Amino acid sequence: MNDNSFSLNGQIVDLVHSRIFPVQVSVSEGKIVEIKELDTADPRFIMPGFIDAHIHIESSMVPPTEFARMAVCHGTVAAVSDPHEIANVMGVEGIDYMIRNGKRGHFKFFFGAPSCVPATPFETSGAALDAETIAELMCRDDIYYLSEMMNYPGVLSDDPEVMKKLKAAKDHAKPIDGHAPMVTGEDIRKYIASGISTDHECYAIEDAEEKLKLGMRILIREGSAAKNFDALIPLMATYPDKLMFCSDDKHPNDLIKGHINLLVKRALLKGYKLMNVLRAASLNAIKHYRLDVGLLQPSDDADFIVVDNLQDFNVLQTYIKGRLVAEQGRSCMPYRKEEACNRFHAIPIVPDDLQVPYEGKNIKVISCMEGNLITNTIVAAPKVVDGKVVSDTTRDILKIVVLNRYSPSKPAVGFINHFGLKRGAIATSVAHDSHNIVAVGCSDEDIVRAINMLVLTKGGMVACSDIEFALLPLPIAGLMSLEEGSRVAEDYERVDRLAHEFGCTLYSPFMTLSFMALLVIPELKLSDQGLFDVKQFRFTPLNAE
Repeated sequence: MNDNSFSLNGQIVDLVHSRIFPVQVSVSEGKIVEIKELDTADPRFIMPGFIDAHIHIESSMVPPTEFARMAVCHGTVAAVSDPHEIANVMGVEGIDYMIRNGKRGHFKFFFGAPSCVPATPFETSGAALDAETIAELMCRDDIYYLSEMMNYPGVLSDDPEVMKKLKAAKDHAKPIDGHAPMVTGEDIRKYIASGISTDHECYAIEDAEEKLKLGMRILIREGSAAKNFDALIPLMATYPDKLMFCSDDKHPNDLIKGHINLLVKRALLKGYKLMNVLRAASLNAIKHYRLDVGLLQPSDDADFIVVDNLQDFNVLQTYIKGRLVAEQGRSCMPYRKEEACNRFHAIPIVPDDLQVPYEGKNIKVISCMEGNLITNTIVAAPKVVDGKVVSDTTRDILKIVVLNRYSPSKPAVGFINHFGLKRGAIATSVAHDSHNIVAVGCSDEDIVRAINMLVLTKGGMVACSDIEFALLPLPIAGLMSLEEGSRVAEDYERVDRLAHEFGCTLYSPFMTLSFMALLVIPELKLSDQGLFDVKQFRFTPLNAE
């Protein structure tokens, strides 16, 4: 299908007027030119396309053009995308790469200006976006909003740099996304009063309701690591006009299986009203972010999907600006080979770099949780061999390492539990938010082997032992592949499978590992500069008092 005029008939799902009725939809030059009501029409349903209201495209491990080829198969026509990940590596150059690449396809990307690069001053990143740079980005027509303000301590303390960034967005009447896990009471009131209008970090319905009552929009997130759908979907009964669906981070093997369409089906199976659910999947995001995405109204862009029924939601066709971009689960958009850009200057390490002398004390251990970015802190007696603290596979207390990828440096070392590895190690250069190398393993030798493989390839994901390995190279900023999405999904599955064969008990070990260096989500994390107490917002010693 090209941009020539065409018509199709079916049962239109009109979200704007909350009606379903038989019509003939006429399209010309990418626009809806007429919606003619009929007495009868085909039983298929024509409805607005789905929108991911908050996602980091980089998490799919493919560039925007390839993400689009995968997403349109599931009825997604647009994404509100935060290029925060590549910005931490490449700065404005990385943001421009994503925007330029996204324009090469027919998908509708709406990129924001990352507000927190780096996320904190307690880690090493490849770039920094100060308030002056943010103000310049806010002037641009291809920047639609200020991305998630993760520095909530800076908002609460009226940090001058943070205030300038917020002001730049408000001066240009652009929405400001939030990121406020476990922020409540007077703190959340002040946070919202600063102009921040959304949050996708709610883990409990009580937290979300407090923010909703104060005027926030809540994004119900279901990604590859953080899964909050079941906890938050009851909000659909009382706040349907204030909810949106998002992925935040979506690995390629999950994206190939489904996207926002899966959340729509799950919500309907739980008995929530069709129109309310579809609002969260499209209309609410369009209104909040003022997106140029059609809603099946005359003169709108012809952005819509055709599904077989309102129970299974099998997407038969996806159209963007009148162009058929997917049909029967296959993309009609061509694969485009992209060029790589990167910033990677780490050098190989040796086992001695990871030694932790035993000082006669218990140690603080990061306790990660399945399907959650929040960690806890536990205190445990360490396993000691020859005066050194080492990984303890029996108690699942393993060594975790973060290595600065931007300059030759000594690694930071901590300990973590709930990964479950019994042999080998895993490592990744996708490590939020600065994307240094993070690794966890059963021995210093295993960890060094994994890290050095990524140093050699200048980014990627690896699972390895002394006798086997699986590697996914990510040459675009150490975050994304140059291969087709289906190939990347297969390679990722191979690495993920080997991690599980090594004993890992987490559903998504690499996604979980990638958040263990994220210093803006409680409670205990590890940056390339050391162990970090998020609640106190300061470094903390490994040894417990």
